[in-house]
Amino acid sequence: MSGGALRSSVIAAFVGLVLSGCVVAPPPEPVVTAPPQPPPVQVEVVPAPPPPGYIWVPGHWFWRGRGYAWVPGYYAVPAPPGYVWVAPHWAPRGRGWVWVQGHWRPR
Repeated sequence: MSGGALRSSVIAAFVGLVLSGCVVAPPPEPVVTAPPQPPPVQVEVVPAPPPPGYIWVPGHWFWRGRGYAWVPGYYAVPAPPGYVWVAPHWAPRGRGWVWVQGHWRPR
């Protein structure tokens, strides 16, 4: 995926979050596995926040079939009280790594 297409996808996801209100559970997604460990997280400059209440979701590496691509961070609308954000991350599984989608979970 090119940088422009990736950026458009991230913007579309952000607009979807804003228009849909709060995201409480991640949508069902196929399991993404990657053979090598992801690179270290990139340092990002966090832009000024939008209206109060939004939270910063840090950027992360995503496996694209032949290598990792950086997905920049974004602001998201917070969930209702009683929920906590679980950041998207890679978890070691067997001989590779499994992508865990970011989501809100009850405290």
